[in-house]
Amino acid sequence: MKPLSLLAAMTFGLTLSLAASANPYEKQLANGLRVIVKEDHRAPTVVNMVWYRAGAMDEKDGYSGVAHALEHLMFKGTRKLKSGEFNRIVAAAGGNDNAFTSRDYTAYFQIVPKRALARMMELEADRMQNLAFTKEEFASEIKVVMEERRLRTEDNPHALVYEALNAAAFKAHPYRRPVIGWMDDLENMTWQDAMNWYRDWYTPSNAYVVIVGDVNKDEVFKLAEKYYGGIKSHALPVRKPQVEPEQKGIKRITIKAPSSLPYIALAWKVPKLKDVEKDSEPYALQVLAAVLDGHDAARFSRKLVRESSIAHAAGAGYDATLRGESLFIMDGQPGEGRTVAELEAALRGELKRIQDQGVDEAELARVKVQLVASQVYKRDSMMAQAMEIGGTEAAGFHWRDLDRMLEKLKAVTADQVQTVAKKYFSDDVLTVAVLDPQPIDPKAAKKPAVPLKH
Repeated sequence: MKPLSLLAAMTFGLTLSLAASANPYEKQLANGLRVIVKEDHRAPTVVNMVWYRAGAMDEKDGYSGVAHALEHLMFKGTRKLKSGEFNRIVAAAGGNDNAFTSRDYTAYFQIVPKRALARMMELEADRMQNLAFTKEEFASEIKVVMEERRLRTEDNPHALVYEALNAAAFKAHPYRRPVIGWMDDLENMTWQDAMNWYRDWYTPSNAYVVIVGDVNKDEVFKLAEKYYGGIKSHALPVRKPQVEPEQKGIKRITIKAPSSLPYIALAWKVPKLKDVEKDSEPYALQVLAAVLDGHDAARFSRKLVRESSIAHAAGAGYDATLRGESLFIMDGQPGEGRTVAELEAALRGELKRIQDQGVDEAELARVKVQLVASQVYKRDSMMAQAMEIGGTEAAGFHWRDLDRMLEKLKAVTADQVQTVAKKYFSDDVLTVAVLDPQPIDPKAAKKPAVPLKH
């Protein structure tokens, strides 16, 4: 779990403009695979990403964590490659590779010298259709996943709170389940469960390739046809609507875990972006999050941390672009000698000030300046550009929407920010999760970190 105080910046990162109107370029193969290429010739490197529209949101009860487990197993062998050979080939080419699973998607990437791109595309096309792992390999890898859960969630008090917050806020929607899975589901997962997931969701019509770097679009499209064009697509499992029932009252939960400081997170159900042109409220909610926690001089940092010391840390975040349902989250740790009740009152007090007094034009202008600055900074990273394109596509939008999203965000008015602040933050749609810190055992052995490399 990433710190919630970073979520506002991450949200803006997904709505930044692409550099040139004619670039990226796109081609769709006959099997449904879309290939998106953004030429960037500043360095002789390339980012190769394959995204699958299958994440934890698509899992069923009893099978939580299978999308992430399959991500691990994709680094085992294929009918052509031995287990672990994929990573060795990437390393030998002078590159690095990894993958990540979210609620909405699973993505795989390599960052390599441009001469190695063809080989990377060949490798990804191979494991898209020829994945092979043994029951013994599954049994070994699922233990790695369980240990990852222990270290990153069960031994991390903030992660435990965030997991419990989602489980309480959503009672029907699949976002209630953690991406890494519940431990009981992992313990009972089988080799066949993982292979079924692969066979159900990993098909060209449910995937897209994003390539950013020192490449020529026409050459990339030829390579895509060569390596992916012969893969047959199949029908996907039926995705049924999973709409969260209306919440009709505040929910409060307490989590006890070893920690040096208490912690609180508040989550309100708010709308997500559905129509880039017609919607206005999601853009205003993004700006509201930025006013509270979008830069060093934002309200939470300035008023709650530096001026009053009510908070040791405080944040706000909202993601408008996602497949499922959205939450607006505020969180923080109380300052020394302060309580979570005082911090909750302070967090809600800053929101109340916006509801009552609005946002002045100078404050709004600062937020928009930060947005443009973030755009300029992002252009220095090929990986960030690929992530922007891929993440936007995963949420059901098109990379061509990015420029318009930015314009709509820049057009948000102070009145619109005040309006959404008044409209969407009643207690009836609020869930509050509090960490009750327990003594830390000084004798507890420090466990090694889970390696990021699969």
